[in-house]
Amino acid sequence: MAENDEKQETSPQKANGNTTDAPQAPITELTEKDSWDLLSSVSLGRLVTTVAGWTEIFPVNFVVQDRTLLFRTAEGTKLLTSVLNEHVVFEADDHNVAEGWSVVLRGTAHLLSTSEEIEKAERAGLYPWVATQKLRFVRVTPESLTGRRFVFGPEPDGSVPG
Repeated sequence: MAENDEKQETSPQKANGNTTDAPQAPITELTEKDSWDLLSSVSLGRLVTTVAGWTEIFPVNFVVQDRTLLFRTAEGTKLLTSVLNEHVVFEADDHNVAEGWSVVLRGTAHLLSTSEEIEKAERAGLYPWVATQKLRFVRVTPESLTGRRFVFGPEPDGSVPG
């Protein structure tokens, strides 16, 4: 009897004999809300810019504020390429042993310059990770946001039936 009870706990049965746990698809698209929630759950991402035909990628710590991304930077290539580009791409991800996710934001970067913009950014609680002065705030406003969740597992065997 204990074996049957244990079996029922690990694979619940419907009346037709099928289990109630359907296998998860290996890749699923995230909703916009889920994508924002996941972005808000991490603090490190990658900013992608292009200047003069060269693509640059920068790791940045960031926060989500009012459905935009906010990061701090010092004078230099990251700041220059962020604001020179008409469009930037930002990616963040995370994983554990069973699954992972990735969110990609495409948008425009804006160097904050007014006292009102900077005061609002300072309230976001964004602090540099590296002991250097990062006096500039950049806000990335999304034009599109996409996310995917990945369920890890073995590769299919690739055999063709029949």
